[in-house]
Amino acid sequence: MIHAAFRSLAILASAALMTAGCERVPDESDRPATSLEFPRPDRPVSELGSNQFSTETARDSRGEAQKVMDFAELTTGMTVADIGAGEGYYTVRLAERVGTEGRVLAQDIDDDALGRLARRVERERLDNVSIKPGAPDDPRLPDNSFDRIFLVHMYHEVEEPYAFLWRLWPALKEGGMVIVVDVDRPTDQHGIDPFLLTCEFEEVGFTLDTLRNAPELAGYYAQFRRAATRPEPGAISPCKGAAVKAAKRAAESGSG
Repeated sequence: MIHAAFRSLAILASAALMTAGCERVPDESDRPATSLEFPRPDRPVSELGSNQFSTETARDSRGEAQKVMDFAELTTGMTVADIGAGEGYYTVRLAERVGTEGRVLAQDIDDDALGRLARRVERERLDNVSIKPGAPDDPRLPDNSFDRIFLVHMYHEVEEPYAFLWRLWPALKEGGMVIVVDVDRPTDQHGIDPFLLTCEFEEVGFTLDTLRNAPELAGYYAQFRRAATRPEPGAISPCKGAAVKAAKRAAESGSG
């Protein structure tokens, strides 16, 4: 009887250990296989926003695109990417700024939006614009190709930011920059804290070059350069909310 009791306890202990071990393994079934080597972001993600361009006149009335292109020092002949191009508000204005000697690659994961953009590009005869579908965790940009990459009011919708940014890193030319326009509010409310944004970019091998509040953009403007090296996916640590808040408090107290 004693031996039977010990056997029962051993079986129960083994089952408990197995259960405990299972509980420690995170469920990754909702992630694409191409993202599993990267950490999951420690924050919620916004649902995809509308791609409709009914507000283009309102955006032009406050000079949004022109201001962003001026901040980015965009000039004739540059090669740029418009990620999350949607209906093409920025695409058509970028094409005009870089001129016939420049190139614009418009990318989105929404095939319907890309179809409408393709018709717009054809209608407006924008011969310097190319259109390409991307993936949620990969912008699918050619290496060493872009002077500027624009992520305007879309980064908070990226479900796998570490994989996405890591794969974007090689696409910049020497001296190239990634331009982000977003709003300082929670990531599940179509915005992102600029300190969290900076942390996520720095984790994958970028350096903050410029950060400025821009009321005319209904948000802020951030500009990142490529650092000298890019970490291996397994060396990337997800930015934690408490650490980001502490850095923000330290910066605010220092600026005061």
